[in-house]
Amino acid sequence: MIFELIKAIILGAVEGITEFLPISSTGHLIIVNEWLKFSKQFTDMFDIVIQLGAIVAVALYFNPRICPLSKYADRKKVFALWKKTIIAVLPALVIGVLLAKTIQEKLFNPTTVAVALIVGGVALILLEKRKTTPKINSMEELSYKTAFAIGFIQCLAMIPGTSRSGATIIGAMLLGASRVLAAEFSFFLAIPTIAAASVYSLFKNGLNMTGAEAIILATGFVTSFLVAYAVIKMFMKYIQTKNFMPFGYYRIVLGVLVLIYFWIK
Repeated sequence: MIFELIKAIILGAVEGITEFLPISSTGHLIIVNEWLKFSKQFTDMFDIVIQLGAIVAVALYFNPRICPLSKYADRKKVFALWKKTIIAVLPALVIGVLLAKTIQEKLFNPTTVAVALIVGGVALILLEKRKTTPKINSMEELSYKTAFAIGFIQCLAMIPGTSRSGATIIGAMLLGASRVLAAEFSFFLAIPTIAAASVYSLFKNGLNMTGAEAIILATGFVTSFLVAYAVIKMFMKYIQTKNFMPFGYYRIVLGVLVLIYFWIK
């Protein structure tokens, strides 16, 4: 039981660190699961639950921006933000329902993850090397059409290793958003996207578990929440003055190491 709890803490920390950084949480979990994993059915449920922990961290951190009941909220801006977010999540809902099973069967493997990490890393570096001035610097300036386009680009993240936040950030910046706005919209878009995927997966896999499994799930959830909250806070401070190029280089190095490891394995 102790070893299982240690695994839950490690996996929860990996999820909390990687979910909102443009480095692919799914990719990292697939890699880590090569050494630390539970049974197949429980692993599927565990990965869903720790993602929900990360989402709770987003909801808490951005509470005044996304909750109309907050005493600090500008309700008009909150409702406008949610309308744009819901419009942006529609492509992922439709494509996810149609292709989720096929993608999981064909693409959830280390080679796909490694290639996607490298391609995404190159994309981030090239994006940051452009000499352009952002045209969209606030949520009010983000049009519904652009929000929908960002959501469509987000669907690339269904390929494991791509990174949901990475695809969203790259898409938003290519469409003229500033670095900070792209990151913020990535956080907002994560809430309905991951929540919808989690509800679907829980419905599909069921919630049958033993008492010990419930404790393991709770441990992973709390770890993911705490780590994700700290990462969000640091990441939002980081992007005020720095760019995404280090994440691009990290992705490339990790992708190459993964390819090497599984070629010689």
